[in-house]
Amino acid sequence: MSAPLLYESHCHTTLCKHAFGEPEEYAAMAELRGLKGIIFTCHSPLPDRFAHEVRMLPEEFETYVAMIARAREAFAGRVDVRLGLESDFYPGVEPWLEKLHARVPLHHVLGSVHYQMRDYRNLFWKGDLAAYQETYYEHLALSAESGLFDTLAHPDLIKNEAPAQWNFGKLRPHVERALDRIAKTGVAMELNTSGMMKALPEMNPSPGQLRMMKERGIPVVIGADAHVPTRVGDGYATALRTLQAAGYTEVSYFLERKRRTVAITEALASLR
Repeated sequence: MSAPLLYESHCHTTLCKHAFGEPEEYAAMAELRGLKGIIFTCHSPLPDRFAHEVRMLPEEFETYVAMIARAREAFAGRVDVRLGLESDFYPGVEPWLEKLHARVPLHHVLGSVHYQMRDYRNLFWKGDLAAYQETYYEHLALSAESGLFDTLAHPDLIKNEAPAQWNFGKLRPHVERALDRIAKTGVAMELNTSGMMKALPEMNPSPGQLRMMKERGIPVVIGADAHVPTRVGDGYATALRTLQAAGYTEVSYFLERKRRTVAITEALASLR
């Protein structure tokens, strides 16, 4: 086993109202799993109480910053604890997020399209599943083109809307067009291990979409999307091998919003 190399690049805090445990508990699990660091990316506040039931409120943002600073101090010299955000994208939210992201130095900003949120559905669900899936990929592409994000989180999450009716082959032309646009921006995309626990139990994205991303040279960041401490770094070895199977030789992470890379063979050797 080599020295720690990887970061948990996607995890949450209790401020989102659906995660459990203190940041220090998440950092302790990162250390146990052989990770170099952990970047907290809790669900950002949004304007007009948009999806407020599953994220921190605007007035809690400073509390979030302080929580992560406390954990960083507690684990200094052991685990590199950093501050990030998972910010939801939908057309029109860009000015709000631009101001939010500029408030404090962030290390990794995930862009997410959460099709399942009630407020998002109220805006974009028109009763047509195929159209909703196409809208999801259109919004993924727009989020990359906004310049607001480093990485696009769980970028085929929409397959869990109706797993029995998911037909990737039929949707493929729309996915290809979205990935072509994303590739031009240089934005990374995530391989999210929590997909194994969702309605369609496979990582997000699927191996098929991952291969399409590789063909376009889109870099990949691994994240466990941990909402409990025990999930920090969960499934990383499997995710790294999944990347290898898709043709990747490197995996990425972000610090100071700059992309760093690690050889997958070295990353695998570093895990506990």
